[in-house]
Amino acid sequence: MNTNVNLLSPVKLGRYELPNRIVMAPLTRMRAAAGNVPTYLNVTYYEQRASAGLIIAEATQVSPQGAGYPNTPGIYSPEQVGGWRLVTDAVRDRKGLIFLQLWHVGRISHPSLQPGGELPVAPSAIAPEGEAITFQGPKPFVTPRALETAEIPDIVEQYRKGAENALAAGFDGVEIHSANGYLLDQFLQDGTNKRTDKYGGSIENRARLLLEVTEAVVSVWGSDRVGVRLSPSGTFNSMHDSNPEALFSYVGSALNRLDLAYLHIVEPRIAGNETVEDNTSNLGVRYFRPIFNGTLMAAGGYDREEGNAVLAAGDADLVAYGRLFIANPDLPERFALNAPLNEPDRSTFYGGTAIGYTDYSTLKQQTALTY
Repeated sequence: MNTNVNLLSPVKLGRYELPNRIVMAPLTRMRAAAGNVPTYLNVTYYEQRASAGLIIAEATQVSPQGAGYPNTPGIYSPEQVGGWRLVTDAVRDRKGLIFLQLWHVGRISHPSLQPGGELPVAPSAIAPEGEAITFQGPKPFVTPRALETAEIPDIVEQYRKGAENALAAGFDGVEIHSANGYLLDQFLQDGTNKRTDKYGGSIENRARLLLEVTEAVVSVWGSDRVGVRLSPSGTFNSMHDSNPEALFSYVGSALNRLDLAYLHIVEPRIAGNETVEDNTSNLGVRYFRPIFNGTLMAAGGYDREEGNAVLAAGDADLVAYGRLFIANPDLPERFALNAPLNEPDRSTFYGGTAIGYTDYSTLKQQTALTY
């Protein structure tokens, strides 16, 4: 126990010195413009939250094939790179630090969101339960097409090119999204991966794509500006594995050789954007501390006291906040003063306008209103 380490303590992350350990989690908000291009509304949103020790920008598809929701941003076209450059310039002007989360949704899509109306791709032709979110409203998920072995190098290239574009857009680093039931997670877990080639079967084979993608991204950025996100306990998007302890122990250990900036763990009590209080899995940051040699980031519905506690215990080095950052653009200041927090409005989480996006007030604004 180290009571001198708390959310407001500075910390080294790769090549960067962060002023605090409060991270803005990657949050899908579905407010990009036509062509999946970030806009000035997105600029305002991220600029408002630049006091975070680190911002991890929302999940951003590395190709048209990687899209799974309306109005989510991409990082594969010049227009998208230009839109993101407006965001990164604004955050940097506020002395903030911002990484981009690289994303391919795999089977969590719908033909209406895919180029040419094609089937979504996945490790195996297994449909998830539930419904896709489309421009026409919810539609049942379809059975995806299993990727051919010869197509997988192109998936790796999509991530590498996305990493290059993120560099051109002025980001400070990138996070690889291998959580929450999206493509890389689908390859990891045997509930979704029934392949018989070198990307299926054994744990080593199922982890191969994540490691190849990570190596490709590191080749662009260097290892000290790349993180990976995992959700070892996650069941969101119909995910399950027959032996998650063995799988994720291997993945955490295998990532050591790449000397990454951090490993980002979604805690067992979070499934998607919902809190699951009765989850008994032990695959949280504490489990990974003896396995992963580098910096660990925890995410999972933490409040101020819980964040300070996980840091003081030495189980994590940084704590990512999602819903609290949505409603409190000045979250580090509020934590420093132990000030009251704005409550997030769930009805405005996804899609829409500035309402519930850039109109949450800061402490300074609220104080000014009282005079």
